[in-house]
Amino acid sequence: MSNIKLSCQEANHVCDKTQYKEASFWEKVKLNLHLLYCNACRKYTARNTKLTKLIRSEKIEALDNSAKEKLQSAFEKELAKHQ
Repeated sequence: MSNIKLSCQEANHVCDKTQYKEASFWEKVKLNLHLLYCNACRKYTARNTKLTKLIRSEKIEALDNSAKEKLQSAFEKELAKHQ
């Protein structure tokens, strides 16, 4: 039974691998068994799944390079004020 059981850290790692389709069948089985009794990891998995779906959706808009540079400059100026 010990080779079937995952720690929460291992379960979260397998969850991440599953999101990128890198987890093996056996890892997925062990993860699903872990999720049956671990509420914290079920929540982690749900949030991870929601985030992945959001990122894959077409509604995401990224900043263009000009906007990124302006933001970086503003950040650096503000940071310099506090150092």
